[in-house]
Amino acid sequence: MSAQNPAPVKRIGVPDIRARKGDEPLVCLTAYDAPTARLLDPHCDVLLVGDSVGMVVHGLPNTIPVTVDMMILHGQAVMRGGSRAMVVVDMPFGSYEASPEQAFMNAARILRETGAQAVKLESGVYIADTIRYLVDRGVPVMAHVGLRPQAALAEGGFKAKGRSEDERARVLNEARAADAAGAFAIVVEGVAEDLAAELTGVVAAPTIGIGASASCDGQILVTPDMLGLFDWTPRFVKRYADLKGLTEDAVKAYADDVRARRFPGPDQVYRITRA
Repeated sequence: MSAQNPAPVKRIGVPDIRARKGDEPLVCLTAYDAPTARLLDPHCDVLLVGDSVGMVVHGLPNTIPVTVDMMILHGQAVMRGGSRAMVVVDMPFGSYEASPEQAFMNAARILRETGAQAVKLESGVYIADTIRYLVDRGVPVMAHVGLRPQAALAEGGFKAKGRSEDERARVLNEARAADAAGAFAIVVEGVAEDLAAELTGVVAAPTIGIGASASCDGQILVTPDMLGLFDWTPRFVKRYADLKGLTEDAVKAYADDVRARRFPGPDQVYRITRA
């Protein structure tokens, strides 16, 4: 191999993620564009192109209006930005619920057009047959149990799960069904801490918590939330920066300079060099 054509970096794959069960925790974040993916890639095991893009990037009130075309567009951008982390793309509302065949056609299109390694879908017990159908046909599937944002309209909003015995049983059944169907990992969102720990102990697939428990096999957050880009974030988010404040300060300084004609200055303009 010549110096001009170095060997490509091998992306993290499904066997690598499965092998982390009970081992070093998986580091996962959302990504929606190439520059962000480039920054996150060296530090993360999984980059999730989440349907949260609808709310975070497009300003939608929830994830319901997100389309397959939107997910593909953002998935392509993330794949261009990263080279190491596994890239997983969410299947949006309405792209997999009707039938396993519908799910396969949309999943195949997402993988083919983005080059991503896997898809993620929200996992009521009724979806187990769909997961099995996809896995049997070579589509790696990450499941998602607990608080399911695509079900927010039916459930009256974004509400934590597992506070009653019926809810606990339902979430456990969803996770067991997804695990038995062949999901290689399971996102566990917005559930009681002890339930997340129990769930992690009963499934073979690694669990990835968000608003769950440190006992999960990994953690994920929405990147703009943890970077402090919004005024409000869910309780389970830890802000690791205040990019909103930094951005506002930078924009104000720029606006002040423009109005005072301090920008552009001598270092930001071109001059003709005369012979």
